[in-house]
Amino acid sequence: MDERRNILMGRYEIGRQLGQGNFAKVYYARNLTSGQVVAIKIIDKDKITRVGLIVQIKREISIMRLVRHPSVLQLFEVMASKSKIYFVLEYAKGGELFNKISKGKFSEDVARRYFHQLISAVEYCHSQGVYHRDLKPENLLLDDNENLKVSDFGLSALAESKRHDGLLHTTCGTPAYVAPEVLSRRGYDGSKADIWSCGVILFVLVAGYLPFHDPNLIEMYRKISKAEYRCPRPFSTELKGLVFRMLEPDPSTRISISRIKRSTWYRKPFELNATKMKPESARDKVCNGEATTSNSIECSNSEENQGPSSLPNLNAFDIISLSTGFDLSNLFDERYGRREERFTTRQPAGTVFGKLKELAERLKLKIKKNENGVLKLAAPKEGIKGHLELDAEIYELAPSFLLVELKKTNGDTIEYQKLVKDEIRPALKDMVWAWQSDRHRQHEQITQEEQQQQAPLPPQR
Repeated sequence: MDERRNILMGRYEIGRQLGQGNFAKVYYARNLTSGQVVAIKIIDKDKITRVGLIVQIKREISIMRLVRHPSVLQLFEVMASKSKIYFVLEYAKGGELFNKISKGKFSEDVARRYFHQLISAVEYCHSQGVYHRDLKPENLLLDDNENLKVSDFGLSALAESKRHDGLLHTTCGTPAYVAPEVLSRRGYDGSKADIWSCGVILFVLVAGYLPFHDPNLIEMYRKISKAEYRCPRPFSTELKGLVFRMLEPDPSTRISISRIKRSTWYRKPFELNATKMKPESARDKVCNGEATTSNSIECSNSEENQGPSSLPNLNAFDIISLSTGFDLSNLFDERYGRREERFTTRQPAGTVFGKLKELAERLKLKIKKNENGVLKLAAPKEGIKGHLELDAEIYELAPSFLLVELKKTNGDTIEYQKLVKDEIRPALKDMVWAWQSDRHRQHEQITQEEQQQQAPLPPQR
């Protein structure tokens, strides 16, 4: 890149930075010949090679070249130098759908328009043998007319990647949106898993919060496996029925896309300018993940409430293994940045909390412990996106073997990642058995060996 003139390979004028992550930066850019506005993702080759993400990049290139649909973010071209890979992408001026939802839930009419576009894109991808496997509002972008654009195919699988049993086996996705059969690690139908994720997204669009949410990761897995959730009272009967059939734990009886399109709720007409309407409420936030009982009715597949599973067949290492596949989407710009870190330890909880308090005092972080035993840490000074805050929570996986989760609850993700890397990891190194993200990198290396078809990287220029 010509740094002085901000010209890339004589073809694109580079403008402001749109986002930054661990391995890439995304810039606003303009094609010098056509004047077309694009987004350019600049990926550091050396970094992705060192952490074993080269297969994922190749997969994203291969799939985005294959997929052409009005509701899928278009990859115009891929260029490369000795040290960088450049993705020239369609510019989604409207940003993330997630940002709109976080300001308030949508009416069913607004949600229906977005859902139509989502289902159209997913149906097309499936017809091309592509399964997204990480559908969530953060991966749904909007153009300047507020039309939906599905993005981030880094986790996608081609039909050719199935094993002899015809099923996919890699655990991918984001926990709250992942289908039960994906959690089971016994192989799954990628199309059915995507339909489950679409069901979660539909719920979020109209409710304004997640159907499956729990501060305890294992408890959330249990709720997902039993499809245990609540629908708000305002949900229409038709919408409840559709959500119920999409969030069916048994993939063999889960509704298909063709039946979704024939459902009463889906076939209702909507206004073309529906998405210009303001959200109904700013009170229900996706990040809350909860609804008051007085405003909700039971809408789950479970006939009765059940207590937490005792997980008799899972030991500590099984649970950690179960978790390793869920942080694969945190690659490039900040919306994919890792927002939590987990590690295992043989130290008692009191020792862990003591070390965290000692660290907080040294860094002048505000600290308090709530009634649920969660340690809350907050930076005294306001950062780029407000005060950085994180929760530290401990789970007992087995006697004398604990899982510690450090989750960002507010503030800038990059600031959080820097705090973890520069301060928290070094301070806790003597008590950590294993960091989950380190195990993830090992998991990715194993996954590389299982790939049956890999697209070549573009030639260096």
